[in-house]
Amino acid sequence: MIDHTGFVVTDLQKARRFYDAVAAALGLQTADNGPESFVFGKSAEERIPYLWIGISRPSYWAPGSRAGLNQTHVAFVARDEAMVDAFHEAALSAGGRDNGPPGPRQGAGNYYGAFVLDPDGNNIEACFRW
Repeated sequence: MIDHTGFVVTDLQKARRFYDAVAAALGLQTADNGPESFVFGKSAEERIPYLWIGISRPSYWAPGSRAGLNQTHVAFVARDEAMVDAFHEAALSAGGRDNGPPGPRQGAGNYYGAFVLDPDGNNIEACFRW
């Protein structure tokens, strides 16, 4: 089970616009977490697991790290194929770039997913398993 994960972005406002759209499409929420970050998760009542997104440099970064240098992949659970489709459309409308349109994935069994790159090039996915 994941408690949290996160990544650094270069433009907090651009990232917030993107993740607000993605959260709405997936029935999730974003929330302020101070002036340099926000969190993405289920709700204020169910805070964990969450995704931290911010502009501050984490203390654990290796020398030379920067936003988008090592692409991150995060897959969000969708309730059905329509939610995956809504995620993909919302992400593209909010500045994301297509990295694999909605559909079944070869060799993945009962799996329907879509991939987008966020404004910093992180690979963001929504998937439905039945």
